[in-house]
Amino acid sequence: MRHHTNTGRNRLWLWGLWLALFYGSWLVLVAVLGHWQTAEDHWPMALAMALGSYAAGSTPMGGGTVGFPVLVLLFDMPASLGRDFSFAVQSIGMVSASIFILCRRQPLAWSMLRGAMLGTLVGTPLGIFLIAPFVADLWIKLTFAVLWGSFGVLHLYRLGEITSFTGDARGRERQDFSLGLVLGLLAGGFAAAVTGVGIDMVIYAALVVLCRVDLKIAIPTSVVIMAFTSVVGVVVKSLCGDWQPGVFGNWLAAAPVVALGAPLGVFVVSRIGRQPTLLVVAMLCVGQFVWTCFEESAVLGPWGMVLAAMSLGICILGFEWVRRIGMRLAGVGADRTLHSGSQVPVSTGL
Repeated sequence: MRHHTNTGRNRLWLWGLWLALFYGSWLVLVAVLGHWQTAEDHWPMALAMALGSYAAGSTPMGGGTVGFPVLVLLFDMPASLGRDFSFAVQSIGMVSASIFILCRRQPLAWSMLRGAMLGTLVGTPLGIFLIAPFVADLWIKLTFAVLWGSFGVLHLYRLGEITSFTGDARGRERQDFSLGLVLGLLAGGFAAAVTGVGIDMVIYAALVVLCRVDLKIAIPTSVVIMAFTSVVGVVVKSLCGDWQPGVFGNWLAAAPVVALGAPLGVFVVSRIGRQPTLLVVAMLCVGQFVWTCFEESAVLGPWGMVLAAMSLGICILGFEWVRRIGMRLAGVGADRTLHSGSQVPVSTGL
């Protein structure tokens, strides 16, 4: 697959134009409309999102993966605020990273991506209106903790295999589109609408665990779908006026950081490789699960803690089940461990 490197460099001026428009608008907000003090009061979030935005561009974890636990666990804010902030900050950071990716013409799993975009365009608004209002803050916290905790565990013990895949995203376009459509609909409605993140992880898992696609394709694809879903979430919440108090101040402080941080993540991992970053972020994902259970232990009680651990285990078993399907489709024995750099036949659809 051609990467069109030279053309991509020539088109980076479009990303520069986006940055100029964004920073110009941000300066109007803080300097002309008098919101500088608001941004200054929320500087800790800007500091936290320096790490979050790098992770957003270099891994399948959106910026909300860091922003959510910082607001909810560290600053003791409502989980619904963490969800809304995830949408808001990713609509800048992930969009900036996506424009950077598209300008560089990095390869994407276009068939699955188009299906997922259509699915989330329907699923996310439905989830915001019909599901999210009825999910208590505790369950938002636990849903986030379990989803990303299981994802972190998967990477801790399967990282070598995941980073060894070298297949591209070409294959059975119709099946890929259909799979993306279903996953986008479900993940948009039940994950992104509730926690502000998650659809990126689902699409990434389908590409890597099921279809065994190269991370150089799977991760940029997950960035683009999370950017699109975040914009959908921002539009829906803005039209219905359903933003949680406190989102604007935190967004104002973090937005100028993530606009550069997420594309920086895209660029840096293309030079140093993804394995070290994935390992660190995986450990953070597991850590936030442990932290959430500890913080909510009084409410959960012994049986609630057991249920949380069982939910984590069920998600991990689900990943393993999908992995076995992917191995059968690729013609790889279930007992074989792939070595880094090995060429594996891939099918990008069911």
